[in-house]
Amino acid sequence: MTAAATGTSGAGKAGAEPSTARQPDADQPALTVKRRGLLTVGIMAAMVMQILDTTIANVALPHMQASLGATLDTISWVLTSYIIASAVAIPITGWLSNRVGSRNLFLAAVAGFIIASMLCGISTSIEEMVAFRMLQGIGAAFINPLSQTAMLDINEPSRQAKAMSIWGMGVMIGPILGPLLGGWLTEYYNWRWVFYVNLPIGILTFTILWFLLPSRPRAPRTFDMLGFSTLAIGLGAFQLMLDRGQQQDWFRSWEIISYLGLALAAFWVFAIHMVTGRNPLFDRRLFANRNLMVGAIVMFFVGIYAMAPLALVPQMLQQLFGYPVIDTGLVTAPRGIGMLITMWLAGLLMTKVDGRYLIMLGLALYAFSLWQMAHWSLAVDSRHIVLTGVMQGLAVGLVFMPLNALAFSTLGPDARTDGASLFNLSRSVGASAGISLVTMFIARNVQTSHSDLASHMTQAALPPVDQSTLGGLAAMSEGAYALLDAEVSRQALMIAYIDDFYMVAIICLATLPLVALFRRVQGKLERIHVE
Repeated sequence: MTAAATGTSGAGKAGAEPSTARQPDADQPALTVKRRGLLTVGIMAAMVMQILDTTIANVALPHMQASLGATLDTISWVLTSYIIASAVAIPITGWLSNRVGSRNLFLAAVAGFIIASMLCGISTSIEEMVAFRMLQGIGAAFINPLSQTAMLDINEPSRQAKAMSIWGMGVMIGPILGPLLGGWLTEYYNWRWVFYVNLPIGILTFTILWFLLPSRPRAPRTFDMLGFSTLAIGLGAFQLMLDRGQQQDWFRSWEIISYLGLALAAFWVFAIHMVTGRNPLFDRRLFANRNLMVGAIVMFFVGIYAMAPLALVPQMLQQLFGYPVIDTGLVTAPRGIGMLITMWLAGLLMTKVDGRYLIMLGLALYAFSLWQMAHWSLAVDSRHIVLTGVMQGLAVGLVFMPLNALAFSTLGPDARTDGASLFNLSRSVGASAGISLVTMFIARNVQTSHSDLASHMTQAALPPVDQSTLGGLAAMSEGAYALLDAEVSRQALMIAYIDDFYMVAIICLATLPLVALFRRVQGKLERIHVE
C-alpha cells in the first residue's frame, strides 16, 4: 500500500509537517503517559457519559411527552436532535484538535456536555429541550473521536486491538445502564434526573483528564468553511425532511421538496469541493483508504438498525404492553450484557479468526433477532423480549469491535482524529436516519393498518347478537364503539411495529455483502503517515 492509499487530516496540502508520533514499525505508543490505567478510566467515563445519553432518555420519552406538551412525532426530536447535532459537529473535530489542541478540546467538550445536561434537566418546553439536546450533541461529537484517538495513542501497536476492545466495551455500557438507570430515575424521582445524573460522572471525568491527559502535537491548518457549511446544511436539511415528512404529507408538500432539493444541492457542492478544493474539510487521501471507507459505509447501516430497536422497544412496551418505566428498563437492559460478552470474546477471536467472518456472523444473528421480533404479538411475554434483546446484544458486539479494528487497521497516528471523525459521522447520520425512518413508518403504517382492520369490522364479521339485548346495547353503543375502536387502534399499532422490525431486518441482511469488500489484514499492519 502506498501513501496515497490512505488519508490523514494533518495536512490538506503537500509539505505539511508530520506528527511527532512513533515510527510505524516501533512497538511504542504515539504518546507516552503516566498512570495509563487511570487515564483509561477517565477516557472511558467520558465515553460512557455521552453514550448513556443516547439511550437513557428512551424509556423516559412518554413522561417527557406529557410534561413538555409534545406529540408522538415531535418527541422523537429529543433523540434525533442530539444525534444530528453530533453529526454536524463531528467533521470539525480534526481541525479544532489541531487548532486548540486535543487536550483542550477534550476538556471543553466534557465541560460543555455537563452544562448542556443541566439545561436539559430544567427544560420546560419541547423547543427548549431540543435546543439543549443539540448543545449536548455538539459536546458528544468531540468526545467520541477524541476518546477513540486517545486510546490508540496511549497504547502500543501490539495492544491497540485490546485497547479498541476496551473502548468498545465502554461504548456498550450505555445500552446496559441507560434503560435501567433511566427507568429507575424516572420511576422513583423524575425524568429530569436522567440528565442530572451526568453531573457526578462529568466531574470525575473532567478531574482525571485535567491531570493526566496529554495533548497531541498541533498542526494548524486552514479551516474549510465552504466544506463545513455545505455538509452542515445538507445534514440539517436531510434530517428536517425525515422528521417533518409525515406531518407535511411528504412530497405533496413544497416544504419537504425544498428540504430534499437543499440537501441534494449541498451534498453535491460538498462532493465537488472535496474533489477540487485546495484545503478540503477531510484530506482526500482518507477516501482512498479502502478499509476506512468500507467501514464507514457499514457503520452507517449499523447505526440504522442498532438504534432503531432502542427507540422502538421502550415506547412499544409502555404504550402497548402497559409496562411501568422501571420494568421497561429491566427488560431492555440485558441487551447490553450480550454486547459486553461478545465485545470481550471478539477481542480474543480477532487474533485467530478473520474479522470479516465475525462481522458477517453478527449481522446474520442480528437479522434473525429482528425476524423473531417481527413475530411478536400483544401476548408476548417478558422472557421472549429479554432473550431477543440478549441475542441482539451478542450480535452487535460481534460486529462493533472487528468493524472498528478493520476500519482503522491501515491508518497511522496522523490520520486517526479525522479518520475517527469520519467514521463516527457515518454512525451518527445512520442512527439519526434510522430513528426518523422507523418513527415515520410507525405513523404511516398505523393509519393504513387501522383502515384495513376497520374495514373488516362489519355486521357479518361480528358475532350474532341476541335480539332481546338490543335495547340495552343501544344505550351502550357509544361506549362499545369507543372500546372497539381502541382495540383496533391497539392492533394497528402492533402491526406497525412488526412492519418496522421486518424493514430493519431487511436492511441488516442487505449489509452483509459489503463486509466482503474489506481488505484482509495479516501480520504486521502497514500504517500510512503524512510525508
